[in-house]
Amino acid sequence: MSWTSPADLRQQMEKVWLRGDILRARLNGEPLFPLTLRLRKPAAGDITERFAEVADWVRVLRESSKDKKGFGYTVHWRQRRHRVQGANDLPDAITVDTEDDALRWLGRRDDAARFSRLAERSLAMFPALRSGLCRRPLRALEHEPVWDDLLAVLAWFQAHPRPAVYLRELDIPGIHTKFIETHRGLLGELLDPVLPAGAIDAGATGVRGFNRRYGLRDKPVPIRFRLLDERLAIQGLTDLTVPVEQLARFDPGADTVFITENEINGLAFPPFPNALVIFGLGYRVEALRHLPWLAAKRLYYWGDIDTHGFAILNRFRHAFPHARSLLMDRATFEAHRPVWGREDDAKRFNGALANLTEAESDVFETLRENRLAPALRLEQEHIAQGWLLEALNRLT
Repeated sequence: MSWTSPADLRQQMEKVWLRGDILRARLNGEPLFPLTLRLRKPAAGDITERFAEVADWVRVLRESSKDKKGFGYTVHWRQRRHRVQGANDLPDAITVDTEDDALRWLGRRDDAARFSRLAERSLAMFPALRSGLCRRPLRALEHEPVWDDLLAVLAWFQAHPRPAVYLRELDIPGIHTKFIETHRGLLGELLDPVLPAGAIDAGATGVRGFNRRYGLRDKPVPIRFRLLDERLAIQGLTDLTVPVEQLARFDPGADTVFITENEINGLAFPPFPNALVIFGLGYRVEALRHLPWLAAKRLYYWGDIDTHGFAILNRFRHAFPHARSLLMDRATFEAHRPVWGREDDAKRFNGALANLTEAESDVFETLRENRLAPALRLEQEHIAQGWLLEALNRLT
């Protein structure tokens, strides 16, 4: 039997709750009730052929309705005349007439009351939260046990915009900084509407961008580099790791800088006159935009010949348009056919790259579109050292 049952009706109402519609209407004052629910009912032929089943369906709907229980759904009846069965009152529509009918039926009266108290406290402190509470009321309700702590964090950031300290340095009474780390996603949604635009770095997004977005200091990105010319050694040191903020203030003096994705390639990079190699950053290569002295250097980026290698090159060239690629060309790729590997197909980069040269784009598209074979790649550590030395000799 495909006719709507009381369980079907309750399931429909539960979906209304889970969408947040009831709490949203309570907060924004827009009427939701009476609410009409879907009703699948017997066809005319069913009354003739399955009259007993129809009668049972009517009885069950009636027994579970508001008329019998005092809350829940209301059945709207319509008299149907049948040449065999005569006149019979059959359900024609189902409505839930009031919010209280719905909440009692779902067992959510206490939840709705808790949300109202939460919203009242929140809006008294931060009226700008109204649209966010309307948009995702159930998420707020789920966090009701810690909501006052969240409001305390909002109040602190409102009083101290862009504090320029590490997260662990925040001194918010009763709030451990681990709490902020755990709730960064939700706090980001709440902070945006309550802070002035000038206190938000709109270019930083997501949980990873939380610190930069709201003016907290990030853990320094360590930049490891090797000086490839002994004349550039710093008190005998040629292999150093320096926080990017400090390296921004110190130009080691090289006129050529190589950036290589793979750590072992950076360690094995051969000597080169008046040059250094930075290595091991991967997608963190964007941190190099904080080194202003790179703009005046000859720059070469050497990454894997795969979709992500070109994506990282694209990011680097966005900051340094004059940068050139090294050993990311078709000749290098073809010469190393025996050591070709495969990218994880589910993790390949498939976006557009606007900062590649025509030759680089040709290789990237060949890989992305699987023109030679599916998901090909050449990892840079598989490139022969002699091939690298020949390329470097052409640069001197």
